[in-house]
Amino acid sequence: MDYAGEISVLDAWKRLEEEPDAVLLDVRTLAEWQFVGLPDLSNVGRQVVTIEWQQFPSGQPNPNFLAQVEAAGITPGKTVLCLCRSGARSLSAARLLTQAGYGPAYNITEGFEGNKDAQGHRGTLEGWKAAGLPWQQG
Repeated sequence: MDYAGEISVLDAWKRLEEEPDAVLLDVRTLAEWQFVGLPDLSNVGRQVVTIEWQQFPSGQPNPNFLAQVEAAGITPGKTVLCLCRSGARSLSAARLLTQAGYGPAYNITEGFEGNKDAQGHRGTLEGWKAAGLPWQQG
């Protein structure tokens, strides 16, 4: 496998509780952090690391992603739990981090909001929010 693997939101939270050096890396966009919300890690004495995988508003890949990871203090050997909206961008981030020597890097499969429900709404069926994990509105 070209990354550490898939992890559920509940298992990711457990790792954050049990591993003091584990990092939650949210790779969504600035707009998502501000308007949809962010995980709240105050209960485990940490903050989410936020680095865009794709730049807002262009949607272009972030050419400085790895440099920003390094600047954020993420070092090889630290567990990195990658989070996006529903698990697609975070999968790409986990793969790149692993290729660059970081990790173990995991993809949080359900993301922050998960897939849409029958009414077309995210955050109700699966994901960080639906699991009742701590989060805050930007």
